[in-house]
Amino acid sequence: MAADESLSRIEGPWTHRGVHAGGTRFHVVEAGKGPLVLLLHGFPQFWWTWRHQLVSLPAAGYRAVAVDLRGYGASDKPPRGYDLPTLAQDAAGLVRALGETGAIVVGHDWGGMLAWTMAVLDPKSVHRLVPVSAPHPLRLRRSLATDPFGQLRASVGRVGFQLPFLPEWRLTARGAARVGKLLDRWSGPRKPDEDVAAKYREVFRIPGVAHCALEYHRWLGRSQFRPDGLRYARSMRTEVEAPTLHVHGALDTCVLPRTAHGSGRYVSGSYRWRLLEGVGHFPHEEHPERFDAELIEWLDNGEASR
Repeated sequence: MAADESLSRIEGPWTHRGVHAGGTRFHVVEAGKGPLVLLLHGFPQFWWTWRHQLVSLPAAGYRAVAVDLRGYGASDKPPRGYDLPTLAQDAAGLVRALGETGAIVVGHDWGGMLAWTMAVLDPKSVHRLVPVSAPHPLRLRRSLATDPFGQLRASVGRVGFQLPFLPEWRLTARGAARVGKLLDRWSGPRKPDEDVAAKYREVFRIPGVAHCALEYHRWLGRSQFRPDGLRYARSMRTEVEAPTLHVHGALDTCVLPRTAHGSGRYVSGSYRWRLLEGVGHFPHEEHPERFDAELIEWLDNGEASR
C-alpha cells in the first residue's frame, strides 16, 4: 500500500502550513520569531532532517522555517522544474511568500547546491549563506572531471540514476530499503537509528517522490553539455557576496571534503570553512549539538573572516 503525504506532517514544537510561491504549493514547517532562517534539505530526505534546528534556532532567537522541496514530502510534484535555477527561484519566492525580502539560507546536499545558486541568481534574497555537505556547483563540476579516483568514484552509484524507471523501482522496493542503506552508507560512526531511517523510507514511498527526487540528479547529469547547463555554469562564475559559513563532515564519502574545500574562491564576502571531525554527510543530524554551536555562534557574532 502506497504511503500518503500525511506522513510528512510530523508533530512537534512547530507548525505546519502550505505556502504558494511561483505557482507551486510548498509544505513548510516553522517555529520561533526573529530573523528568518530558511532550511533546505537534501537527498533522500525531507524537511524533518532539520528537526533539531527547529528547536535550537528558535531558542536562540531566530525564526526557523524548513520546507519540503519541490517534489518531496507534502509539497507539489509538478512534472518539470528540477533544474537548479528553477529550484533557486522556488526558494527565493518562498522567502518573499514568508513576508521577508531576504533570509539566512541553510542548505544541505541538494539544498546546499540550490542555496549557492540562489545566492548568485537572486543575491538580495540571501542575507547569509550556510552550505552543508555541498560544494559550490562549479567545484563539483570540476571535481567530477578532474578527480576520477575521488569524487567521480564516490558518485558512481548515482550515475545509475540517469536510467529511466529502474532507479525509482530500486529506491522504493522492499519498503524503500535502499533509502535506509544510503543514509547508513553516507553517515559517519553515528548511523541513523532504525526509527529515524524508517521515517525517511516511509516518506520516500509517497507517490511521485522517488521520481521527482531523481529528476534533480538527471538534470545535473544531462545538462553538463547542453545549452541550459552551460548557461548555468557561466552564470555561477559570479561571486557570492553573502557572508558564508561552509560546513562539511571530515568522513563524508558522498561528497568528499576535498571536493568542497576551495569553494571559498567563489565568495567575495566573508567565508568561514568548518570541517567537523568524526562526521559524515549529515552533520546537522549526526552531531546536532556541534553543528548548532557552530551555526549559532557564527550567526550571533557577525561576519567571520576567511
